[in-house]
Amino acid sequence: MYIYCITHKKLDFIEKLGLIPCGVGENEYPENYIQEKYGENISHKNYNYGEITFHYWLWKNKLKNNTNDDWFGICHYRRFFLNKKNDYKLKNIKELKPFLINKPDQRWKNNDVILCEPISLQNYKKTKIIKKAFKSLIKDPKILFDNSKHTIKLHFQMYHGYENLDKAIRKLPLEERSDFEKYIATKTSFSPNCMYLSNNPVLVCKFYESLFEWLSNCESIFGFSKTKDYGTRRIYTFLTERYLPYWFEKYAKVGYAPWLFLDNTKAN
Repeated sequence: MYIYCITHKKLDFIEKLGLIPCGVGENEYPENYIQEKYGENISHKNYNYGEITFHYWLWKNKLKNNTNDDWFGICHYRRFFLNKKNDYKLKNIKELKPFLINKPDQRWKNNDVILCEPISLQNYKKTKIIKKAFKSLIKDPKILFDNSKHTIKLHFQMYHGYENLDKAIRKLPLEERSDFEKYIATKTSFSPNCMYLSNNPVLVCKFYESLFEWLSNCESIFGFSKTKDYGTRRIYTFLTERYLPYWFEKYAKVGYAPWLFLDNTKAN
């Protein structure tokens, strides 16, 4: 099993955790790092695409002609798949290795893809909704009191632009558009982080074909903004974060694994 760990800077702990270090963006990296600026790539889009430029590199340079059934996957230098639920209150990267997934789980035998356990979107404080979802509230005041309306679409509107998701959906092929609209308008949880594990490279390539066709079409709307507002500058990352679980849940046999956010890179 091999898991690629995406980072935008050199971090020694990645290899120590048994992960494959993958550097994105303009920084220089040691020779042992995979770098998405070599081979077939879209590295020049990294400022707006973020870690999704590595997804493109993996698709074009590793998976496209790969038909074996070894498990592989993607994680992030601050987000990791765990082998069991995080009940141990990890606070330091040096404590992490025994708790990382490093081999396939027997429970995955009927799965094509493993995603991050979903996060719930139903726990917003009313003050947060008033501040971040004012336009949505004007359209539907029940949002303030009805948790069933705290959907993926509302969450996206709150953090990544009120109309941006609707604009992007209009760039989807017709065969995906209505299903994705229903998904974001009804689901109150989703698997975050643009992470997955899979033993089916052919399936993952089909996902990437669908994803990057859509993102490329969206470039005519959003372009390549130099804004410092992270929530809109990385619009392509956040679109991917919603489309990835939608697509795999529609076309694959999906399982879920615990995961951890650990912002402790000073332990490098």
